[in-house]
Order: sequence, then structure tokens, then C-alpha cells
Amino acid sequence: MTSPDAEQGGVAGETRATPEDGAPRPEERLERAVRAAEQALIEYEIAVETFRVEVENFSRLHHQKLGPMYARLDELDAQIAEARAERTGDPEDRRKAEEARARVLPMPGVEELFHGWMDGDGLFPEAAAMLTDQPVRPPQRVRPSDEARKLYRELARKAHPDLAQEDSERARREEFITRVNAAYARGDEPLLRELAEEWAKGPLPAERRPSESEELYARLEWLAERKEMLTLVAKELEESAIGAMLRLAPDDPDQLLEEIAEKLLADVSRREEELAELLA
Repeated sequence: MTSPDAEQGGVAGETRATPEDGAPRPEERLERAVRAAEQALIEYEIAVETFRVEVENFSRLHHQKLGPMYARLDELDAQIAEARAERTGDPEDRRKAEEARARVLPMPGVEELFHGWMDGDGLFPEAAAMLTDQPVRPPQRVRPSDEARKLYRELARKAHPDLAQEDSERARREEFITRVNAAYARGDEPLLRELAEEWAKGPLPAERRPSESEELYARLEWLAERKEMLTLVAKELEESAIGAMLRLAPDDPDQLLEEIAEKLLADVSRREEELAELLA
């Protein structure tokens, strides 16, 4: 995530002079710093939100594609533990078998976790078909297009609530940006175009009035706190399991899923061989 240095140079405007002696106002430099910080924060928020959408989409695809394989591995682990306990009769092996079986017992709400691949009673037919290499309907892909990203960035720059000076204008912008974020998360390019047209026709924001030094310092402090909060959000996303996986292949996450799927299928095959030997 980089600061928009190229854009910051033009946001301050011309240096204004006082009518008394022609010298710049004392607050002029501070006001330029506030405006530059506002634009930098907006760019940072755009980058964090974009990454959040990418992580969310990759997480959904990960669960849809790989969830059945993880479930199959857990079931095989339980069967292997049960077969080993049956063969040895060892109390410790029986305890491990019970723990392994408990991990694959039906769980309430599991259908939400796997987004239609399985429910509390087990895998759906499509999931089972995937494990046997039969054709299945691929999971729906939701990833904002380049044009959607462009539209989102433009709208975020123009309509961001942090640019409002009045409470009523901030509320209007917050409501609008909520709709923009929802459309972007769905990759809905036509709706983003409609929202861009809607904003263009809307009321123009009031011209920013010069702020006193105290207000400018308070504004800078708030911007710094907001930046710190976003940094924590970005760190959590980057350090999450899905975020770490996505960073391994940011340009081709689908290929990464294929590689993980191949490894999981190999693990399933090895578990099945192990179970067959125990049951022989």
C-alpha cells in the first residue's frame, strides 16, 4: 500500500496571502498538510478495502473448492483411528479415536461455513463428485474487474465522508459510500457506474472554509488515529491464514487453489491406502 505522492502535490491549491502585507497566512502550511493527509488516508482506505474484498472472495472460493477435501481427510483420520483402536484394544488408541470422530460429528451451521458444499449430515453430491474427479459446477467467482476498481477508487476519492465539514454532508456521504462498498464487494460494475452518475448529479459539497490552527491540529490528530486503526486492520488481514495464502500468489490465486487441491487429493489417497491396510 503506497502513499499517493503524485496526487498530493495538487490538493493544496495556491498559497493565499493576507490582505495586510501579502505574506502567507500562518495556518497555510498546516492546512496543506491536513489536506495532503486526508488524501493519503483515503488512498490507504481504498487499498485496505480492496485487499479486504480480495481476502473475503478468496476465503469463499477456498472453502467452496477445498472444504470437501478437508472434510474427507478428517473422516479418513477418524476411520483410521477407529480401525487402529479396534485392532489394538489400547485405551489410549480408543481415546484418540473418540477425539477424531468428535471432530467430524455434524455441527450446527456447518452449511454456512462451507457455502452449500455440505450440511450437518455430510457432503452434498457435488462435493462428493469433486473428490472422485467427476465434473462439478465450479464455484461462482467474484473478483472486481479493473474497471470496477477504477470506478471504486474515483467514487471513494470524491465522496469519502472524511472530506465533509458538516454533519449532514458527512451523513450523506457515509450512506452513499456504504452503497459503493457493497457494489464493489459484489464486483457490480454496472451499479458502480450508476452510482458514479448519481454522485455527479448530486448536491455539490460546500466549499471548505479556512480552519483555525487548533482545529487543523485536531484534524491531523484524528487522521493519524484513523491511519493507525487501518494499519491494524491491514495487519490482521495480511496475517490471517487466507491473507497469507493470497499473498503467495496475488496475481494468480486460482492456480494456488489448484496446487493446494492437488496436495489434498494426494493426502486423501495416502489416507485411503493406510485405512485399507488397517482393515485388511
